[in-house]
Amino acid sequence: MLTAKFGIEIEFTGITRARAAEVAADFLNGTTERAYDSYDTFKVKAADGRIWKFMSDGSIKTERKENGRKVPTDKSYSVELVSPIFTYREDIDTLQELIRQLRHAGAFTNNSCGIHIHLDGANHTVRSIRNFINIIASKNDLFYKALQIAPERMHYCKKMDEVLVSKINRKRPKTMSRIESLWYEGYMESTSRHYHSSRYHFLNLHSFFTGHHTVELRGFNSTLHAGKVRSYIVLALALNHQALTQKSASAKKPQVENEKFAMRTYLNRIGLIGDEFKNCREHLCKHLDGNAAWRFRAA
Repeated sequence: MLTAKFGIEIEFTGITRARAAEVAADFLNGTTERAYDSYDTFKVKAADGRIWKFMSDGSIKTERKENGRKVPTDKSYSVELVSPIFTYREDIDTLQELIRQLRHAGAFTNNSCGIHIHLDGANHTVRSIRNFINIIASKNDLFYKALQIAPERMHYCKKMDEVLVSKINRKRPKTMSRIESLWYEGYMESTSRHYHSSRYHFLNLHSFFTGHHTVELRGFNSTLHAGKVRSYIVLALALNHQALTQKSASAKKPQVENEKFAMRTYLNRIGLIGDEFKNCREHLCKHLDGNAAWRFRAA
């Protein structure tokens, strides 16, 4: 479940890109280089040779603290951390500690900030991509409530397109090119466009078809709480594993009379079991209604 390669983008403000890169370089025993590109990127080359990037993003509402109050500020405070390629067991501790270091340096998030997780698409097939579409469609409502996606961010991580889901399950495409055709159906813009409108969904396959061949999950509010970030990564990896290994998946919605029970049992089913993932389950069930132990109140 945790073996797939992935990358993460974490948006925040409160400190400048230059300061964020300095904090990262100190922690990673690395060096910093400013790219002076269209994103005013600061690159940190860590001691292991991997590159961490700190880029601007126009969607971030830039703020800083002044006398304990958050006040608007300039675009140098727009920061998107773009990680190198990770594997969970080898890199999660480093990522979590860097997040803590950035928070201690004054970084914070607001409702304009998001987290995007890119999953390696190398092993995905027609079957697994269809599975992924149906898995996300079936859990749309549960995930959006559990993750408390801010209304300000809904434009950037819409729920799964019901029309697309219907077409995928009615036509049952047998080739990746056919799925790609259905994904872009109805859009007038060029599919080669980086900021294509189809990308702004919880599940983004534009990055799979025309980008770096990654499956992107965009439905996470940004946070500099290291435990929550870990929970989001574990969920993403578990969803990816389910899509890859399950013979088929249905878009049918789960029972909703007890949200916490539905989420807990689902998380257990996809591998988030035992003490190792206890905190992950707590974070992912916290905002749901119901009782995690019993499906029906009478029990």
